[in-house]
Amino acid sequence: MRKRLSANVSILIASLGLAGFQLESRTAPTTGTTGTGGIFADVTREAGLDFVHFNGMTGELYFAEMNGAGVALFDLDNDGDLDVYLVQGTPLGSGVGHVSDRGRPRTDRLYRNDLDPHRKDLESEAAPGVVLSFTDVTEASGLSAERYGMGVTAGDFDNDGWTDLYVTNLGANQLLRNDRDGSFTDVTAKAGVADEAWSISAIFVDFDRDGWLDLYVTSYVDFNLANHRVCPAASGSPDYCGPLAFAAVSDRLYRNLGDGTFKDVSASSGLRAVSAAGMGVVSGDFDGDGWPDFYVANDQTENHLWLNQGDGTFRNGALLSATAFNESGAPEASMGVAAGDYDNDGDEDLFLTHLRRETNTLYRNDGSGLFVDATRSSGLGPPSWRYTSFGTAWLDFDNDGWLDLLTVSGSVRILEDLARLDDPHPLHQRNQLFRSVRGERFDEVDFPAGSAFDRSEVSRGAAFGDLDNDGDTDVLITNNGGPVRLLLNTLGQDRHWLGLRLVGRDAARDMLGAWACLSRPGAEALCRRARAGGSYASSSDPRVLFGLDGSVAVGRVRVEWPSGRAETFAVEGVDRYLTLREGAGTALP
Repeated sequence: MRKRLSANVSILIASLGLAGFQLESRTAPTTGTTGTGGIFADVTREAGLDFVHFNGMTGELYFAEMNGAGVALFDLDNDGDLDVYLVQGTPLGSGVGHVSDRGRPRTDRLYRNDLDPHRKDLESEAAPGVVLSFTDVTEASGLSAERYGMGVTAGDFDNDGWTDLYVTNLGANQLLRNDRDGSFTDVTAKAGVADEAWSISAIFVDFDRDGWLDLYVTSYVDFNLANHRVCPAASGSPDYCGPLAFAAVSDRLYRNLGDGTFKDVSASSGLRAVSAAGMGVVSGDFDGDGWPDFYVANDQTENHLWLNQGDGTFRNGALLSATAFNESGAPEASMGVAAGDYDNDGDEDLFLTHLRRETNTLYRNDGSGLFVDATRSSGLGPPSWRYTSFGTAWLDFDNDGWLDLLTVSGSVRILEDLARLDDPHPLHQRNQLFRSVRGERFDEVDFPAGSAFDRSEVSRGAAFGDLDNDGDTDVLITNNGGPVRLLLNTLGQDRHWLGLRLVGRDAARDMLGAWACLSRPGAEALCRRARAGGSYASSSDPRVLFGLDGSVAVGRVRVEWPSGRAETFAVEGVDRYLTLREGAGTALP
């Protein structure tokens, strides 16, 4: 699918080092949800995603109403494409609004992806050749998620080959088991993972390498409607409070016992030793010892790097690794977090989104688990100064082999210039896309990113994945008190790529945490981790996607499985997805 740009846009693309791509230039409409004319096209309306988030705002400035909500991309029906789970809010206090203006209950919503490459009648005007279509299957699924939702993560906790969901809430969370027929059953009580604290993000990962996915849940602060308070803005007018106005609480770690139940090991693992306002969490092997670690983004307090000791316990190595504070030694209002090898040196680096006037932060891993604050040298500091950002991820949007960045933004304190205009939701800001220049610095992509990036909304969650299975990364963004946005990548498939689904030997599930390195003749190896968690309160495509630039020659893939087993696989052909199964490769010592 080739697109063509006008001469002026082509010059802008070339100035960003994207010469060689041909995209179609269109005039963005002034109404509706469609945004066109760049790298990402907004196809929300055409695809049938009609979800609008409800935050329960009543004017009381409840702390919780500005934090939601997240989204999950996952394959609910094992048909090979990504479906969508969207987290909804409910009324707070004396608020009303249990039923939306469409007559539907205000609950979380589940949309089935009916991707059909042969249905040309479904092609989008925003992105010709796109055949995405979603169907709301919430009622048919039997889902009952009517609490004040925050986030969601996806993973096959019972090893039956079908992906389950864990939903975080203001109050008790929910574990939703996939019943393999399009329906879900709430098994929270049996599993023992309700967690009554206010939770925001969660991830599934096999931290003890026993073959079962465990569960990490970030706990925010001890807020409820009974201890609600209003804090003054700089001008003295009433405003939302920050996390320091409430007591912090400890995160939770649940060990999967393999029988449908979990054991709370928060205390015995060492996590209960500290309390903080946890928002985002990501897992990776940050010190290279073969055991999965956790990095937690805490709001206005020091961040935590929980290093797995291999015996069921964790040590907080954030201070010694230089990831607890920024280079000035100050804590920041960390929200979203992404881990990935942005400089292609074989280890995982960290990126965090922060409050306005703090800048986002990039920590570069030196390979030993020690990090350097590379925010200024990478050029990522100044462009983020004016924004409060949440969801984020490393993504190779142009498939050139170097990981780029996308951040979504929206303020948590009332913006006075918008309040003076009587804006009903005076928190909105625009989102940002940054292109990597060979892992050395990042340039913000402005107009060529697409007119969808011109919008000013209150964005929170962001999930990343290849929704149309064409070999590039698309983005689904949730807006607090606003509509969901589906941004389809129209650029990446013009370069070669290779996608991998990594599944287990005994359990035919996505092996979250597997580390895959692709060797290429005459080029550096590319390493990516299969993960669903990260970003902010969201869950993404667990498949691994390698951008190959113009190369059609690939060699072998080395996979380090969560079990500790390492194998190599011979790979032939590009521009396709392959499934690699543990035990089917050549074992390595």
